[in-house]
Amino acid sequence: MSIIVTAANVNDAKRIDEVLSAIVVKREPTPTRRSKHLCADAGYRSAQALRIIDAHGYIPHVVDRRQEAATKRRQPWKKAHRWVVEVCHSWFNRFRKLLVRYEKLERSFLALNHLAATIIAFRKVPLVVNIIYGSLLSG
Repeated sequence: MSIIVTAANVNDAKRIDEVLSAIVVKREPTPTRRSKHLCADAGYRSAQALRIIDAHGYIPHVVDRRQEAATKRRQPWKKAHRWVVEVCHSWFNRFRKLLVRYEKLERSFLALNHLAATIIAFRKVPLVVNIIYGSLLSG
């Protein structure tokens, strides 16, 4: 996961190189996983964006909404690949401070996004200890 802060009028596909270069945890090639896949929407269909994705070692999966709708009709039990991105946006939108950028400094806004990402990740970890009382959960 990586976060890049840009102006609201900058197209996402123009910053794909910065986003892929800013990934903090690099994935090591393992025998069980031979390739990295990147799911994106139709905005990343340009030849330049596809070259950048390929240069970073990802296999691009760029599908527009019509193709996703057709796949959904054929296989209704499967979720769209973009669902991961959309649900991530939903998790970030729960932090009302981030919905509208009131921060003047880019570093402050970026720090708040990193804090929100940390809280989101922490909430996904199943805990066996009650944090408030420090006791084991029963039941």
